[in-house]
Amino acid sequence: MTMDMFASHQGSDAIASGLLRKMPVRWSESLPVQYTLLVGENKVPLNEKIGQKIRLEHTGEIRCLHCNEVTKKSFGQGYCYKHFMALAQNDACIMSPEKCHYDQGTCREPEWGERNCMQSHYVYLSNASGLKVGITRGGQIPTRWIDQGATQAMVIARVSTRLLAGLVEVIFKQHVADKTNWRTMLKGTAETLDLAQERDRLVELARPQLDELIAEHGIISVQLLGHGDPFNFEFPVQQYPEKVTSFNFDKDPNVEGTLLGIKGQYLILDTGVINIRRFGGYQVNLY
Repeated sequence: MTMDMFASHQGSDAIASGLLRKMPVRWSESLPVQYTLLVGENKVPLNEKIGQKIRLEHTGEIRCLHCNEVTKKSFGQGYCYKHFMALAQNDACIMSPEKCHYDQGTCREPEWGERNCMQSHYVYLSNASGLKVGITRGGQIPTRWIDQGATQAMVIARVSTRLLAGLVEVIFKQHVADKTNWRTMLKGTAETLDLAQERDRLVELARPQLDELIAEHGIISVQLLGHGDPFNFEFPVQQYPEKVTSFNFDKDPNVEGTLLGIKGQYLILDTGVINIRRFGGYQVNLY
């Protein structure tokens, strides 16, 4: 019996018990994003619980999502310190892709780098708390944007590696933000933007540096995309908070309130918000 299976037998009054993981999503153009809360081996549909009271109780136990060993502290959204330091997916170049060092032969896991970094990537514009630039692999579209709480997104370039995606992003972020303001995102106040117009404006501003990068690496490796329709996302939110107060299992093991909505990887309650992804590997009971 696995630890999660064992946990599922604990807390008989609980709907589900086990380790928290990032919420998977389903999306179609005609419906709000559909969310599932993963609690151990339990898959709890969340949209149907909006408007109802829920409670998450952290038992005090934290496990690494990679090795399942108990850890006193979680690193990098769900890892023990050993695997936070060892896994390529936790290296600093993941947050700063322009620092990719695969070609220097120093990647923590070369095979992982081949599968994840030495593949086509996309540079995009999105709107969660305002206009921002970012990068993602094709297989992460549109999940990446939904996880950020973006209401709009559009691909603006296709490149051959993660490193090149990072270099293009560096050029663009001289003119536009590259971070989401999560508090603004959760207030639902971002105005609708004309992403095609913003794309054209930014490309024009960055044209000299983009042309230089294309000349160095070739038009096949760095392709600017001047066409394509934006993605639009509707999130299942009854009411956005006027003031954003966040829960933290490390300070208070109980999160309780009426579920008002879900956006990005956040549950929005009438008592505060909680970032489920941040607490990956935390053992909880759901009531």
